[in-house]
Amino acid sequence: MKAVHFGAGNIGRGFVGLLLHEGGYEVVFSDVADALVEAINAVDEYTVHEAGPGGVDHVVTGFRAVNSRTDPDALTREIATADVVTTAVGPTVLRFVAPAIVAGLAQRSPDAAPLQVMACENAIGATDLLRTEIQAAAGVDVGDLLSRAVFANTAVDRIVPAQPADGGVDVTVEPYFEWAIESGPFGGSLPRIPGAHFVGDLAPFIERKLFTVNTGHAATAYFGARAGVERISEALADSDIAARVSAALEETSAVLVAEHGLDPDDLAAYRAKILDRFRNPALIDTVQRVGRQPLRKISRNERFIGPAAMAAERGLSTDALVAAVAAALEFDDADDEQSVELQRLLRSEEARAFTEVTTGLDPEHPLFSAVRDAVETRQRALRDA
Repeated sequence: MKAVHFGAGNIGRGFVGLLLHEGGYEVVFSDVADALVEAINAVDEYTVHEAGPGGVDHVVTGFRAVNSRTDPDALTREIATADVVTTAVGPTVLRFVAPAIVAGLAQRSPDAAPLQVMACENAIGATDLLRTEIQAAAGVDVGDLLSRAVFANTAVDRIVPAQPADGGVDVTVEPYFEWAIESGPFGGSLPRIPGAHFVGDLAPFIERKLFTVNTGHAATAYFGARAGVERISEALADSDIAARVSAALEETSAVLVAEHGLDPDDLAAYRAKILDRFRNPALIDTVQRVGRQPLRKISRNERFIGPAAMAAERGLSTDALVAAVAAALEFDDADDEQSVELQRLLRSEEARAFTEVTTGLDPEHPLFSAVRDAVETRQRALRDA
C-alpha cells in the first residue's frame, strides 16, 4: 500500500505520516522546499519524539520525498498508483495541490480502487474544499476523474511545536492525538490508519476540536503576547490569562451544546484536558508561533468569529470571545506577513470597513457591533501611541 502526503513539514512527518506508516503504507512526502526534500531522502529513518508524561519514541521507515515543484511528473506517477492521498499544507494552499491530484487521477487506471483523499487541515470541510478545487482544475474530464477517487472530511488534533534548528527530520510532538474521519464516503473499504476513528457524522468532532483546541490555543497566544509572555505553557501559568481563555472556551462549549446537543459535563472534561495539554512544559511552544496568521484566525468561519457568530445568533454570551479577538488585533510580529498586514489595515481602514472585510460579518449581524467596537478601541490605541 502507498500513501502520498502533501506537506512534509512537522505535522506531515510527526502526525499524519507517522500514522500512515503505522498502518503499513509506504509514505511518499510531497513538498516544494528543496532542502527539506533532500534531507528526507538522505535518511532511511526518522524519529517522532513524544514530549511529556507517557511519551514514547516512534521510528518511521519506508518513506521518500518528491519535489512537486521541480519534478511534477514523478509526483503524478506516485499519485496515479497510490491508495491514499492526504494533505497538511494549510487550507489556502489546497488550490495549488488540486492540479497535481488531477494529473495523477488522469493517469490512474480506471480499474484501480478509488483513490482515498483526505485533507488534514485546521478547517471545517477542508476535503470538500479540496474536492471543489479538483473539480475546477479537471475541466471537461471532471466526471471521469472524480469517479476514480473518494473524498472524506477529517478532524485532526495534535500539538507540534516549533522544532530545534539542529533536529534534522526528527519531530517532537505531544503524546495526545485525535484523527476523526467520516466513514460514509469509503463504503466498506476504510483506509487502515491505527488510532484514527471513523464516524458517521463528523461535524460535532470538527467543531468541538476547532472551537476548543484551536480557539483555546490562539486565545492563549494572543493574551500571552499582550502580557509579554514567551511560551504557551507560561501564559497559562498566569491566572488572569488562564481565566480569560477558560471563559472563551465556556462560550464555545455553550455553542456546541446548542448546536450539536453535546453533553456539558463531557465538554467541561474536554476543556480541562485541552488546557492541561497546553500547560505541558515539555512542549517548547511560543506565543509567536501559535499566534501567527492572525487575519486567517479572525476570519468568518475560523476559531473566534465562527463560534461567536453562532453564539450571538442564539442570544448566548460572546464577551470572552470578543475579548480574544481584541487581543488578536494587538498581535504585532514583524516576521509574520499577516500580522504586518493586520496592523497596516488597522491604521488605514475605517472600523466598519475593516470589520466587514477581515471578519466577513454583515453589518446587520448581531455580533458585528461588538467586534467593530473592539476594532475602534485598537485603532484609538494606535493613534494615541
